[in-house]
Amino acid sequence: MKAVYFDYNATTPVDPSVLEQMLPWFTEHFGNASSKSHAYGWEAEFAVKQARKQLGELLNCSPEQLTFCSGATEAINLAIRGLAASWQHKKRHIITWKTEHRAVLDTLQQLEKNGFEITYLEVDANGQANIQQLRDNVNDKSLLVCGMLANNETGVIFPIRELATVAHAAGAYFLCDITQAPGKIPIDVNALGADLIVGSAHKFYGPKGVGFLYLSSGRGAPKLQAQLTGGGHENGLRSGTLNVPGIVGLGAAARLAKKNETKWFEQLRQHQRDFEKLLLDHIPEARIMGADTTRLPNTTNLFIAHCPAASLIKQLRGYALATGSACSSALASPSHVLTAYGLSDQEAACCLRISTGIHTTWEELETFAHVLSSVVAKEREQQPSWKYR
Repeated sequence: MKAVYFDYNATTPVDPSVLEQMLPWFTEHFGNASSKSHAYGWEAEFAVKQARKQLGELLNCSPEQLTFCSGATEAINLAIRGLAASWQHKKRHIITWKTEHRAVLDTLQQLEKNGFEITYLEVDANGQANIQQLRDNVNDKSLLVCGMLANNETGVIFPIRELATVAHAAGAYFLCDITQAPGKIPIDVNALGADLIVGSAHKFYGPKGVGFLYLSSGRGAPKLQAQLTGGGHENGLRSGTLNVPGIVGLGAAARLAKKNETKWFEQLRQHQRDFEKLLLDHIPEARIMGADTTRLPNTTNLFIAHCPAASLIKQLRGYALATGSACSSALASPSHVLTAYGLSDQEAACCLRISTGIHTTWEELETFAHVLSSVVAKEREQQPSWKYR
C-alpha cells in the first residue's frame, strides 16, 4: 500500500482535470508556439495566451505582466540576477531574511562573491519579520528586498504589503516568493504591492517544470537583463521554446485554484485546527512552530522535545513526511529556517513538517495523530535525555 501523503508543500499531484487539458498538447496539438507561419503554431500560441490570462485572473494582474519559466527557482534567478545586472554600477545592496528559500539565499551568496552587499535580517521566535528592523537597514543604496509570502517549512505568513511599502520608501524594489500560497490562500498581487513575484505550478495541483515571474508595470517598474538568450522568447526576458503542455497545465491549475480558493481554504483551516489540537493534547512537550502568528492553513511544523524527527520518520513508514524543505533535504545541516527561529541544532532536528492538501481526509489526520503519539512515547523510552530530564 502507498504511504499516506503529508508532504504537499514539497509538491502536489496534478489534478485530473488539469491533466486532461494538458494531454492533447503532447500529441494532437504539438506545435511550437513560436511557429508563426502555420496553424500548428497558431493554436499553440493561442493556448499559451489563454493560460497567461488564466494565471492573470488568479493573481489579479494583466497577462502581459507574466513571464513563463521552468519554475520558481528559475524565476527567482531571473529576478535577482536580472535586476542586479541592470543596476550593478548604481546600487549593490540587497536585503533578505534568514528564513528565505535556498533559491534566494544561494543566489544572493553568489552575488555577494561578486561584490554585492547582502544584509540578512533576523526573525522573531514565531518566524515573523520585524518591520522596524527593515527600516533600519534599507537605504538609498539598496536595490532590492526579498521576502517570501509564506514560509515553506512553517507556513508563517509575512506582512508583505507593509514590508514592500518600507522598501519603496527607500527607493528599493521588492521581490516576493509566493510559491506556497496559491491554492491555500487568496492571492492579489496589487494588494501585496511587490514589484517582482514568483511561483510554481506544481505547488497547486499543476505540473512540475513550469512557473512564472510577475513584473509590476508603469513608471519605475523593474527592468531586468535576460539570463537566458537565444531567440528572444517571452518579450526577450526568457529565451527557449515554450513548454506548451506545462503552460496549459499551469493555466488550468490557476483556474481551478481561483474557482475553489474559499472552499479549499476553509477545508484546510478546519482540519489544521482540529489536528493541531489533537497533537498537542496527546503529545507532551510538543509545540507548533509559528503558532502565535498568521500561517498557511495546511502547514504544521511540530517540535517534539527529546525526539529526533529522523528516527520518527523511520518508524512511520506508512506516511510520507518531511523534516523541512524538499530543496534542502539532501543537506546534512539542520534547517536554516528553524535555527533562525532560535532553536538549537539539536532542537531543530526534533521538528516534523506535516503539510496537507485538498485530498487529505480528517480520518487520515486523526489516525496519524494517534499513531504519532504512540511512536513518540516508544522513541522517548530510548532517549536518555527524556528519561533523565
